[in-house]
Amino acid sequence: MGLDQTRTPIFEALKDYIDKGTVPFHVPGHKQGTGVPEFTAFVGQNVMSMDLSCMPGLDNICNPRHAIKEAEELAAEAYKADRAYFLTNGTTSGIQAMIMSVCQHGDEIILPRNAHKSAIGGLILSGAKPVYIEPQLQRDFGVSMGVTPEQVEKTLQRHPHAKAVFLINPNYYGTASDLKRIVEIAHAAEVPVVIDEAHGAHFYFSEELPLSAMEAGADLAATSTHKLAGSLTQSSLLLLKEGLINPQRVKSVLNLGQTTSPSYILLASLDVARKQMALRGKEMVTDALEKTRWLRTQFSRLGLSMLDEQLIGGPGCYDFDITKVTVNVKDIGMSGYEMEYILRSKYHIQVELSDLYNVIFLMSIGDTWDRVHKLLKAMEEIAVERPVSNLVRYLPSLPEVPSLSVLPREAFYSQTRVIPLEEASGEISAESIMAYPPGIPLVCPGEMITQELIDYVFILKKENADLQGPEDPTLQNIKVIKEVHPLSLLGSEEVVS
Repeated sequence: MGLDQTRTPIFEALKDYIDKGTVPFHVPGHKQGTGVPEFTAFVGQNVMSMDLSCMPGLDNICNPRHAIKEAEELAAEAYKADRAYFLTNGTTSGIQAMIMSVCQHGDEIILPRNAHKSAIGGLILSGAKPVYIEPQLQRDFGVSMGVTPEQVEKTLQRHPHAKAVFLINPNYYGTASDLKRIVEIAHAAEVPVVIDEAHGAHFYFSEELPLSAMEAGADLAATSTHKLAGSLTQSSLLLLKEGLINPQRVKSVLNLGQTTSPSYILLASLDVARKQMALRGKEMVTDALEKTRWLRTQFSRLGLSMLDEQLIGGPGCYDFDITKVTVNVKDIGMSGYEMEYILRSKYHIQVELSDLYNVIFLMSIGDTWDRVHKLLKAMEEIAVERPVSNLVRYLPSLPEVPSLSVLPREAFYSQTRVIPLEEASGEISAESIMAYPPGIPLVCPGEMITQELIDYVFILKKENADLQGPEDPTLQNIKVIKEVHPLSLLGSEEVVS
């Protein structure tokens, strides 16, 4: 018999504390909002009363035995996992915990180059050596796709001592790899598969969407319930299938960075969002898909090009999530950055992502028909005002993945010097450069900076792309390694394309 998914143990414990009129002689110091009346008046008394800390009745996230333990067990069942761990530092903390759980210093981990910047943080924290797979490309939209089982199999053959395969399900643009087949290949070599599922929390509640990580047999998956399953920002889940990875090791790693004062507002939101998805998730996702299909039909009538299910079966796309509505705007004479600015400044509509060619409109269980119609009306007006066709903006091919000269961890902790970016060709970077969103690195700590990469960065800067990573926010300068000990230099790194 399954667990009682109508239960919300953390939320119920919080309400019980509040309903009993407990007098707080404990942290936090605002004492249920009385210490910050202006903020309390805006957000509401209940929110401030729920902002509590670990105490009897509310459990302890570092060693859960009661409310949090029960809530995590309910989440594990709802998300088809053996275990679930609540996260209050976003999926970033889950991704880094996954890498640290499977890798020690010098261990190899196989991962796609378009991994999120949090994975680079995981490499630095663990000391692991990345073995990159270059994802397939969709050149008309200028976006990266997934990786193929053949690429993973070839990489495992060439790196038989790799400790894990790291994958994305799906990527920012909605493309999904053949996860089940890749898991079978990795498990045949007794190598665990860990998944960045930041944009796939809704997969667990619909057969019309790509296969979820747990259903595909993956060993660990960090999933952003706050992005697509209704909990509050910064709350996520780490899901585990028992077998190749020790659950106690995972919990120990999580506790290294886990605050002993987690937000109970975030924990309660995870609890209630899980209940809602367990009881009504299929219905809610189906409704979101109906709105998505209607919006896509209307955009097609405007002549707008979109990434869609026609990608399935092509290079790097085994399946596709239609709720990521990626619209190519270059044919109406704009960059994605320009479209984002117009929608926000004139229509008060905010997109999920913009890049040189595209904008992404993210559809979810929270969308209403009123919002969908408002978006359509705005796009209709913009399309009429900008009747330019076949205008191709200049964008060179993505620069090649730089060669790895030293481990990311060693580069991060090395002695460095700061030089102008335009003079950095041939130097070893001590920091990352990434376009954000989606936070995919162009260069990582320990990699050689090339002139091709420098030229590409200046093109992105000209388009006002949001470039992050270096300590210099203007990206005029970059931090490079001052001296590299010969023994720390790695051989040339192979990238499987």
